[in-house]
Amino acid sequence: MTPIYRAGHTLCALIAKFGFGLKVFGQENLIQDGPAILASNHASYLDPPLVGVSCPNDIYYLARKSLMDWPILGWLIKQLNTIPIDRERGDLGAVKAVLRILKAGKQVIMFPEGTRSSDGKLQPGRAGIGLIIAKSLVPVVPVRIFGSFDALPRSGGLRFTRIKVVIGKPLYFRKEDVASDERDAYQALSDRVMAAIAELQVPSARGSAPSGKQQKAA
Repeated sequence: MTPIYRAGHTLCALIAKFGFGLKVFGQENLIQDGPAILASNHASYLDPPLVGVSCPNDIYYLARKSLMDWPILGWLIKQLNTIPIDRERGDLGAVKAVLRILKAGKQVIMFPEGTRSSDGKLQPGRAGIGLIIAKSLVPVVPVRIFGSFDALPRSGGLRFTRIKVVIGKPLYFRKEDVASDERDAYQALSDRVMAAIAELQVPSARGSAPSGKQQKAA
């Protein structure tokens, strides 16, 4: 970690713990070394740092290009392993940047839904993450955040409510899983990731498993 990333990680972890009572389940499912995509649901601006502090190692983030224009915040975002994307046009440069980072053995967090949920419920995934999977064939670790919508919904208004993060077992992919180089094939990969996220639940008090079955390529 760079000093700025470490400082941000520590600060966000403290806020998450004492402000939102953050609890993380399934950290043993994280991939310790090598490239991976952490694929999470998206219901709040809090989600990127929540996933970040749930991981002991630094990860890379996708962020709207327009955020880089904000005073102070824009500069800070640039220091935190951020890849700017232009959601209005579809940014091929961002796709290439993600693939370069994965090829370098780093890990990236992605939100398959593409944007924050308006009601806190899971939304259909978009084909973008499927394209990245098809081109990289890296493992995907499903992540589901519970409570971030209540804490900071899309409509605004911060509330310090309890938040839980559940990390599932990795999904593995092979070339055979990519039916073709077309959007439908990418969408199928995205749907598979969203199904894995949907399976994740907070463990019961008796310690039931926090995630669905490990899904390796057939």
